[in-house]
Amino acid sequence: MASDYTDVLQKLCHHLKQFTGPDVEITPDTDLINQLAIDSVKLLNLIMEIEDEFDISVPINALADVQTVHELATLIHQIRTAK
Repeated sequence: MASDYTDVLQKLCHHLKQFTGPDVEITPDTDLINQLAIDSVKLLNLIMEIEDEFDISVPINALADVQTVHELATLIHQIRTAK
């Protein structure tokens, strides 16, 4: 199970790199809004990419409590394992 989460985290970080500069370090504790400046438009684009990558559907209301990369990876992992 940890390897699945690790896989999700790595792919998520790869997608996040498209929205940030190449010199920005992304860790599980990185704050999506305050540190990466992910606004609502970028977040929706990111979610669409994630949905395509993992063949899942992310409920928009589930994103309300997501602030860090770890929280988003956990949400994606939970949705994937619930399928």
